[in-house]
Amino acid sequence: MDLGLFLLTDLVLFLMGAVGIFLNRRNFLIMLLCLEIMLLAANLVFLTASVALDDVTGQLLALWVLTAAAAETALGLALCVLHYRLRATLDVELISLMKG
Repeated sequence: MDLGLFLLTDLVLFLMGAVGIFLNRRNFLIMLLCLEIMLLAANLVFLTASVALDDVTGQLLALWVLTAAAAETALGLALCVLHYRLRATLDVELISLMKG
């Protein structure tokens, strides 16, 4: 098993998510999906380290990150539905109008 190949794959996934968030700042759903890709890349790093070090701690961290990602996704989708009901668009620039 080549550890460098796994870490390169993790880096590519993380960069894809980061670039997706910063290049596409208009659609809320795309930004949420890019954030999920970044969290999954972090999980792959934890799992790769867990296998390389023969330790279960990385697997527990990955499970914790998956739990936090599920909560973040549920909250993000709820905000997305609320914003779409109020404004009939998923444009991120109009989210500041929800203050108040």
